[in-house]
Formats: sequence, C-alpha cells, structure tokens
Amino acid sequence: MNEIFASVMLTVVLLALLSGGVWVGLTLAGVAWFGMEFFTARAAGDAMAMTIWGSASSWTLTALPLFVWMGEILYRTNLSESMFRGLAPWVNALPGRLLHTNVIGCTIFASVSGSSAATCATVGKMNIPELQRRGYSEAQIIGSLGGPATLGLLIPPSIILIVYGVSAELSISKLFMAGVLPGLLLAALFSGWIMLWALRHPEQVPQADTQLTFTQKLHEARHLIPVVLLILSVIASIYTGIATATEAASIGVVGSLVLSAWQRALTWENFKASLMGATRLYCMIALILAGAAFMTLAMGYIGLPRQMAEFVGSLNLSPAMLIVVLGLFYILVGCFLDGISTIVLTISVVLPIVQAAGIDPLWFGIFLVITVETAQITPPVGFNLFVLQSMTGKQITYIASVCAPYFLLMVLALTLLWFFPAIVTALPARM
Repeated sequence: MNEIFASVMLTVVLLALLSGGVWVGLTLAGVAWFGMEFFTARAAGDAMAMTIWGSASSWTLTALPLFVWMGEILYRTNLSESMFRGLAPWVNALPGRLLHTNVIGCTIFASVSGSSAATCATVGKMNIPELQRRGYSEAQIIGSLGGPATLGLLIPPSIILIVYGVSAELSISKLFMAGVLPGLLLAALFSGWIMLWALRHPEQVPQADTQLTFTQKLHEARHLIPVVLLILSVIASIYTGIATATEAASIGVVGSLVLSAWQRALTWENFKASLMGATRLYCMIALILAGAAFMTLAMGYIGLPRQMAEFVGSLNLSPAMLIVVLGLFYILVGCFLDGISTIVLTISVVLPIVQAAGIDPLWFGIFLVITVETAQITPPVGFNLFVLQSMTGKQITYIASVCAPYFLLMVLALTLLWFFPAIVTALPARM
C-alpha cells in the first residue's frame, strides 16, 4: 500500500510541476527529491548530488554533444541546396517525382543530424519552396516532409538512441546499428505510399522539368558525394569497430567542419552559432538526463519498478499483448511530452517489465524510438508539426491530417518488426 500511495503522490507532484511550466529536468529532480524525502530513509540532498554528478560525468554521454554539434554545423551550410541538386534528376522517373526528394533528403540528413526537428527544418527550407514553385500538391508536400523527418530520431547518429542507451545501460554502437535497417524500412514505406498516391492521382503530379541523360545525372550527383562520404565515415567506423560511438562523433564533427569549409560556408559567425546552438540543446538534454537519473534512484529506493513489474506480471500478459499496451501508452504520452522526456520519465519502470517478459532490450529500444517518432506528428505536442507550421503558416490540425498516412505507416513498420525481429538484430549481431 505504501508503494501505491507513493506512486499516486509522485504522479500528482509530477503533473503539478509540468502543468506549471517547470522545465522537465527540474521537474524530474523535484519529484525525485520529494520521493526520497518523504518515502525513504536516505538523505535526499546527498543522493541527489552523487547521482547528478555520476550522470553528468558519464563518458558514454560525450557522444551526444558532439553529434548535436555536427548537426548544427551542417544545418548552417549549403548542404540542403547541394542535396536537392544531386537527388532531383534521379527521382523524376518515379511515380510522385520530386516528392521523393523529401523522403531521401530526410533520410540523408537524418544520418548526419540525429534530430527530427533539425531534419524537418533543414529539408523543409529547401524543398517546400522548390516543390510549390513546380506545382506539387500542398498536402503531399507537407505530409511527405513531416513523416520522413521523424527518421532523424532513428537513423544513426540518433540523439534519442544515445539517451535510451545511457538510460538502459546498452551499447550505443549496437543501438546505432540496430536503427539502420528499420530506418531504411520506414523510408521505403514512405516512398511506397507516395508512389501509390501518385498512381491514383496522376493529374496532381506535374511533369518533369527537363529530361537529363545518364551522364548528366551522374554529373549532378557529384553534389551528394561529400554528404555520402561523411555518412559512411561515421557509420562504417562504428560498424567495423574501429571507433566507439564517441570517437565516431568526433569524426563526424571534424568531417562536417571540413565539408562546410570546402563549401566555403564555414565563417567565424557560423562556427560560433553552431557551437552555441549545440551547447544550448545539449544543456537542456543533460539537465533532463540528470533529473531522470535522480528519479530512477528514488524510484528504486521506493520500490516502484519492482511493484510495477510484479503487477504487470500478475496480469499474465503475453509478450505481444504487452507490446501492444506499451505502444498505445507511449503514443498517448507522446501526445503531451517530447521524445527524450517520454523515455527518461518511463524507462526505469518499463524496462524491468520488458526484461521480465523476455523481450530483448535492444529490440525494445528501436520499438520505443519508432513509437516516440509517431508523437512528432501527432497533436498537441508534435514538434515536427510546429516546425512545419512556422514554415507554411497552416493550422496544426491541417498539418496533422496530411501527416496521418505516415503515422499509419509507422504503425505498420512496428508490426513488421514484431514478426521479423531480425530487421533490428541482424546488424548488431554481425558487429
């Protein structure tokens, strides 16, 4: 009974602080302090100091600010323009034509960004005006950007995978590799939907501007070479074991600096802006992780994870039913919290339940990230929806409606991962 009363009180405090507009990291630390102070014999101040220091000094977490900085550097270069010039000639023959540049562009930028919002903003700034000028359907322009932009959370290097790996004490490198094939699967499903729509509505797809020869296409593709080389250098260094995730992040930062200098976009102002942008974003994430670490400790002392695991175990849910329940739970929570906050708020309770059911934590990490991805395009707190609203001036409800097919495609991808788990585990097993 004491654990039930404690969980109710902690939930009340959590909701009260969040509804009051308190930062998520401070909210987590405040809830943890409340729990330690009133429901355990351990000194709250001493426990908080030790836990937050241990969380902040984690060497594994060093990869996070480096990948964030890499994305910030590329965000301020001519990457987007070069990417469109390199991709456009190759997709004109596909049903849907240049709409596929949204999917491919998001997939490529996700590989060098790790942020869904940055992916959406960068590709959107380039593609939306270009596609509108060519007469493409506004609904399809927005939808084919909002859905694929969520790949920034899944395709390595992914900020949220680093957060999950640190929280669940899993190998970041293996998590990165586990996200590659599911990310490509989602990209294929997104492009498949665009082709299906185009075949059903051919009158809404403008004709190609020009027909280029194969040699001319190869000439335009040269603009993709720097980006592709950067992606391959980061992912290959992790996959082959040459570098850890942190070392690969360093390779990515150096490569992005070289790339931006080669494009003559690396100015002192851009360098300072990228460094400050990365610092602000990382400080926000680090505060959340520190508060989450303290909350995890507090919940362990109170005994909530054990009680929750025993309760779910008493329900005798099959692993499949447990995954369905957790999927619905995360989709609901994701409607009100951002992805990182969702994971750090719940992982200390959910992971023991998942492990007790015999589900691979590595597989569950990818399942969790894709589920959180759906929240990026669901109101009221869908970050990609806000980014698209700022670029198009459309209502959130309209943007959410045109992104709805991509939400359903992500649900389909989760179903495929359940029946074919090797999509997740194949690459990590070969490392």
